[in-house]
Amino acid sequence: MDAQFETIKDEKKNFGKNNFIEVARKKIKSETGETEFLSISRGYYLPSGEARYKKSVTVPDVPEIRDFVAEQIKKI
Repeated sequence: MDAQFETIKDEKKNFGKNNFIEVARKKIKSETGETEFLSISRGYYLPSGEARYKKSVTVPDVPEIRDFVAEQIKKI
């Protein structure tokens, strides 16, 4: 079985002419089990309105790590 990804919740913020930032909670399911994680992605919209993703970073769904990332983003 290949890994399957599921988006549990996502929020997008548009910026510029046709760009967006997406913050999402996702789940990966594989033969070894399930894991939830957070992703921060940057993308753009095609002329048809379809979203395309360019870059992404994942963050473990661990309160200490989430808090660290959020705090550092606000500080920088």
